[in-house]
Amino acid sequence: MKKNSITIFSNKKKVVLNVSTILYVLMMGNNAEIHVSGGNIYVTRMTLGELSEMLGEGFIKAHRGCMVSVMAIHDITDKINLSNGESLIYTLRKKKEIMEQFHEKQKSIILSFAEKNIPMIEEEYLEHYRCFDDMAFAFADIEIIFDEEKHAIDWIFRYGNRALAELEKIPLERLIGSSFGSLFSNMDSKWLRSYERATLYGEKLEIIGYSPEIDTCLKVICFPTFIGHCGCILFDISEIKFAKDTSDVETALMYYLGKLPGKNDGE
Repeated sequence: MKKNSITIFSNKKKVVLNVSTILYVLMMGNNAEIHVSGGNIYVTRMTLGELSEMLGEGFIKAHRGCMVSVMAIHDITDKINLSNGESLIYTLRKKKEIMEQFHEKQKSIILSFAEKNIPMIEEEYLEHYRCFDDMAFAFADIEIIFDEEKHAIDWIFRYGNRALAELEKIPLERLIGSSFGSLFSNMDSKWLRSYERATLYGEKLEIIGYSPEIDTCLKVICFPTFIGHCGCILFDISEIKFAKDTSDVETALMYYLGKLPGKNDGE
C-alpha cells in the first residue's frame, strides 16, 4: 500500500513527513538521516528496516546503510544519480539486482500515469488551458518521454499559448504535438533534468540560464500538472525589470534563495 506520510521524532519534536518529499535515508550509527527535497535533513533514532516498513514499496536499498526513493533517481551508472543533482554510492556487486528493482518500480510509476483526468486530444488541452491563451507570459504543458531504460529523454508540447510561440520563434501549429528534440537538435539537458524532477517528484523549480536553442537567457518556473506532465512558465530575462521598492527586500531575497536556516521545515 502506498504511504502518503510518516511520523517520526527528530530533535525531540514530532515531525510528519510527506513520503513524496523523501529523497533517501542514510544510517549514521543508531540514527537515520532522512534527506528531503529542499535540502532539509531529519535525524531520528530508527533502524533502516523500521523505516523501510513505514515508507513502503517506493524505495530501493542501495547498500546496508542507505535507502533511496525510486522517484528521486535520474539514472544509475557507477553511482545512483538523483534528479536533484546529488549522487550516492551503492553496492557495485549488486548492480544488476539494483538496476532490475529500479526499472521494475520505475515502470510501475510510469504506467500509473494513465489517469482518467488527463486530456487525451489537443482540443481537450485547449479547453483546459484556455485561460492562458492571451497571457503576457509564455506557458506550456509538456509530457515527458521516457526511453526503454525509464530515463526522461525528451518532452512533447501538449499545450502552448501565443506568447510561447513568440518566445520559441515557432508557430503553435508546429509546436503542439511535437517533441522538443525534433524541433531543436541542440537540446540542452539542463531543462529536461528539471522538468523530470517536477514531473516525477512534484517539485516546483525555477531555472535561470541561457537557452542555446533560441539564443535567449530564460527564467523558467516549472511545476507538476497532470501525472507525467509538468507546466512551464517562461520569461525572456531581458524583458524583466527588478523593482526594489520594499524595506524587507533583502530578507525576502535571502528567503527566496534559501539562505535563511529553518525555512524549509514542515514538509
